[in-house]
Amino acid sequence: MNICVFLSAADLDERYTVPARQFAELLGKGGHTLVWGGSDTGLMKVVADGVQEAGGRLVGVSVDFLATKARAGADEMVFAKDLAERKARMLAVSDAVVIMVGGTGTLDEATEILELKKHGKHTKPVVLLNAAGFYDGLKEQFRRMEAEGFLPLPLTDLVFFAEDGVAALAYLEESAGIR
Repeated sequence: MNICVFLSAADLDERYTVPARQFAELLGKGGHTLVWGGSDTGLMKVVADGVQEAGGRLVGVSVDFLATKARAGADEMVFAKDLAERKARMLAVSDAVVIMVGGTGTLDEATEILELKKHGKHTKPVVLLNAAGFYDGLKEQFRRMEAEGFLPLPLTDLVFFAEDGVAALAYLEESAGIR
């Protein structure tokens, strides 16, 4: 399965790197392919290292202005002209999406992926990996959106909140009929 992961390229502490590394190792051991932003820095590097060391494939989709940060050892690396094209390419080649911790860029990616799913532009499973409770506030906001009628489909049909990598991968594999 090609699993798109949106996440930060920042250097983060163990609250975020340990769960990310554990999830990455599960992907690699499961024979899955990581589709990610292509960076060889920060949390992106942690995840790419974990997948590759555990036997998984790496497909990077970077952007021209970040070419100097792109991972040299990826199985495949393509460059998009801008961030919008990068998101579209990453989604197009993926069977599922996982959103890890990140800043405004990751939040932008998450909301666009969820908006496309809401409108039926894709039916791929989407997981928010809630490491160290990072997305607790967002989960509460989504619950409010659902309760007040802002979501045209049940929240559980839109996104799955996983508290750890085991739950995230189990949900993805079950959604894909692998288990």
